[in-house]
Amino acid sequence: MTTSNVVTKTSLFFLFFLLFSCCSLINETKETPPVNDVEINRYIGKWYEIARLPNSFEKGLVNVTATYNLLKDGNIQVINEGYSDSPKGKYNRIEGSAWIPDKSVPARLKVSFFWFFASDYIIIELDKENYQYAMVTSSSKDYLWILSRTPEIENDLYTKLVNIAKEKGFDIQKLYKVPQEWN
Repeated sequence: MTTSNVVTKTSLFFLFFLLFSCCSLINETKETPPVNDVEINRYIGKWYEIARLPNSFEKGLVNVTATYNLLKDGNIQVINEGYSDSPKGKYNRIEGSAWIPDKSVPARLKVSFFWFFASDYIIIELDKENYQYAMVTSSSKDYLWILSRTPEIENDLYTKLVNIAKEKGFDIQKLYKVPQEWN
């Protein structure tokens, strides 16, 4: 990869996340409350993106994953990866960091991919027993992700999570089921 490709890719991701941060502030709605009692050590690891509300910074991405690693300072390394248009498409990766601003609410994090721009990361649904699925939003109902520890989930579980999202006021008609095709 040439230096100009890295700079261009970094610039594009910067613009996308700047837009995400600004939209979150502009379109802020009454917050969907985070779940209680998240054990961050159990949340750490790799998650597969099962579905999302469409957004500009993930447009066309498939096989999307988010990996969270706990750092020595207590912050969390965030690695988001995906492929453009197909599993054999262009590989995209961005690294950032997350932290818990209020330790009494561990399901409400801040995530930053660029300098001082940070967005809310709110865990609004979680398999508290096994940590096998989660639903995450920001401070705007324009953003929603359904995550799983596996590339696929049972249809019954997917339907249950979509219904919970609907009850919480998300526009589930726009929900995009992310292709997860792994060899």
